Amino acid sequence: MKAIFITFDQAHRERIIDALERSNCRGFTAWEQVTGRGSVSGEPHYGSHAWPSMASAIITMVEDHRVDTVLERLRAMDAERPKLGLRAFVWNIESAI
Repeated sequence: MKAIFITFDQAHRERIIDALERSNCRGFTAWEQVTGRGSVSGEPHYGSHAWPSMASAIITMVEDHRVDTVLERLRAMDAERPKLGLRAFVWNIESAI
């Protein structure tokens, strides 16, 4: 089992949830408002006067064979609007209840 942690501009929210559903990834936990700045490019998401956009985050636990499908869909979404910001990180899950 893997965890996929996704951070993204709030404009991506509905499309990301749709991508998870189409990949048969039902469960997730979401944080609606997070702040941050990408390490490579894009604008900061601080929710301030100077940088008003906000980011969100989702973590989902998926079977190993679903990871590549989810990442492909997220890569395509990021390629369409690279300035918005979208990142995904995959972690191994050792155990769960």
